Amino acid sequence: MPADRFSTATRLKALGEQAAARVYRARPARRNRLTGRAALLALVMCSLVVALAYPIRQYVSQRSDIADQRRKARDAGAELDRLREQKARWQDPEYVRQQARRHLHYVMPGETGYIVQDGSGTAAAPKGTRAAQRPWYDNLWHAVDAADKR
Repeated sequence: MPADRFSTATRLKALGEQAAARVYRARPARRNRLTGRAALLALVMCSLVVALAYPIRQYVSQRSDIADQRRKARDAGAELDRLREQKARWQDPEYVRQQARRHLHYVMPGETGYIVQDGSGTAAAPKGTRAAQRPWYDNLWHAVDAADKR
């Protein structure tokens, strides 16, 4: 009889072990997500990002500067072309005469020059006439006072 008593306990123990084995087999083994290799890879990637951030920023900045310089050179070339064209026009004596007549109101010998006033404007004095009527030292003093007020 004593063997029967131990046999039930032995059976229950075996059943408990089997049940525990089934439970542990059903659940997959949990592994640590961050292994040593993954940590080393993350460290290397972070150090590469930090090491390359400044040179990449410099590269982008220099590319931007190069684009700005090219735009300025293109604008300067267009301005140079315009000035060369203007210089070529001023080499023509007829163009010089035309500009002298238009801007300086020159007339050729034997011609009579006329200034036509249509009466549409008012006879207001230019802004600088009041300063022209004062002596030079008074104008200088007023200019110094105006500079002090700024």
